[in-house]
Amino acid sequence: MFSAKKRLTISFILLSLIFISFGFLISCEKSEPVNETAAKVQPPEWSYNKSIYEVNIRQYTDEGTFKAFDAHLPRLKDMGVGIIWFMPIHPIGEVNRKGTLGSYYSVKDYKGVNPEFGTLNDFKETVRKAHELGMYVILDWVANHSAFDNPLTETDPDFYTRDSLGNLVPPVDDWWDVADFNYDNPEMREYMIGALKYWIEECNIDGYRCDVAAMVPLDFWQKARIELDKIKTVFMLAEAGEPEMHDDAFDMTYNWQLKDVMNSIAAGDKDASAIAVHFKEEAEQYPADAFRMTFTTNHDENTWQGTVFERLGDGTEAFGVLTCVVPGMPLVYSGQEAGLDKRLDFFEKDPITWKPHKFYDVYKKLFELKKKNKALRNGDRGGLSAVLNVSDSAKVFAFTREKDGDKVTAIFNFSDEEVEFKLSGEPLAGRYKNIMSEEPVTLSASEKMKLGAWDYVVLAGN
Repeated sequence: MFSAKKRLTISFILLSLIFISFGFLISCEKSEPVNETAAKVQPPEWSYNKSIYEVNIRQYTDEGTFKAFDAHLPRLKDMGVGIIWFMPIHPIGEVNRKGTLGSYYSVKDYKGVNPEFGTLNDFKETVRKAHELGMYVILDWVANHSAFDNPLTETDPDFYTRDSLGNLVPPVDDWWDVADFNYDNPEMREYMIGALKYWIEECNIDGYRCDVAAMVPLDFWQKARIELDKIKTVFMLAEAGEPEMHDDAFDMTYNWQLKDVMNSIAAGDKDASAIAVHFKEEAEQYPADAFRMTFTTNHDENTWQGTVFERLGDGTEAFGVLTCVVPGMPLVYSGQEAGLDKRLDFFEKDPITWKPHKFYDVYKKLFELKKKNKALRNGDRGGLSAVLNVSDSAKVFAFTREKDGDKVTAIFNFSDEEVEFKLSGEPLAGRYKNIMSEEPVTLSASEKMKLGAWDYVVLAGN
């Protein structure tokens, strides 16, 4: 795949010394926390080497139940999944329902379980089994709005935003199946915190993925985090990209920016050099200890924007691998490891077709590498990144990460052409194992290489 050249003196770019460190060197200015006497929130100790997996229970099996999903837990454990994120499990509103089954995000009862999925005890058993296998569980939480027929609309009408005629209103016109909460109401906030506490105390879940988190006041999340951490140290993921969400509220935010860059490269609108630009901007905007969730798809992307194959084409595998080795926590969506090649219907039954696929083995190798290799740890415990000098940076992106004697070097051809190129930098030199082929590789600080269209190499050393 590549051959050595003797003592090439091409300079390399060590962006951690110039302007890029993939988000580990530059911290953004923090806003005032809701409780200045409280210690800064920290991610759970167990979260620093984890990956995350999103579960769409409705579509996961023909049955669409927790019990049917449980049979997949050993497979997910084998794949190396660390955190299981369940899309909302609550009863779904019937008033203004979209489609036949409605949206997960139209919550009729914050302390209830959708009977289509099973019972509260079924969910408890799923959580218990996941914990027994060494995995953690977070629940999707919809704090911004509820179903129009949530009993709170009758028992606590002041919990909701109203128009001039006193009618419930959606937070966004197109979200006509949900009613907007009024966060100016202190009692409404206390109710929501109580409901968040319920699932931790009742089912022993490990945290939350919070829907449209930036549409809820940040000081609410800061208060909620303090209260939840009194029960156990939780893991909090914001469906948001704003840096301020890390201000004593959330551990991880969505790296939508990287997803957009990957889409643009695949479409031919940008080239591989845009990845380095992205991480420069990230380093300037986000705290050094922020977790960013890296992904090629999720439930929204799959249904509304297209499958990974529609958006990323022949680069699908390479971009997926990139999300597993750059700083951040990689996400896999339901069925992605089985080569999911259809847009799952959001409001109807549309089961995933499970089949053997190369992606399962690819993710398994990368998730296991993330668990063991300190260079790939999340937040500020991971390795600083040195972007290597490439003679054709429009097509090839390459970098090395090192931490406490562990090392990962990754090289990608993000183009539809085979490319020969020169690669250099002191961090490149070393003895490695090719993660995919498991063959030993020795590199000097200067190499001449060749990669096929959309090909990649991931090397691990210590």
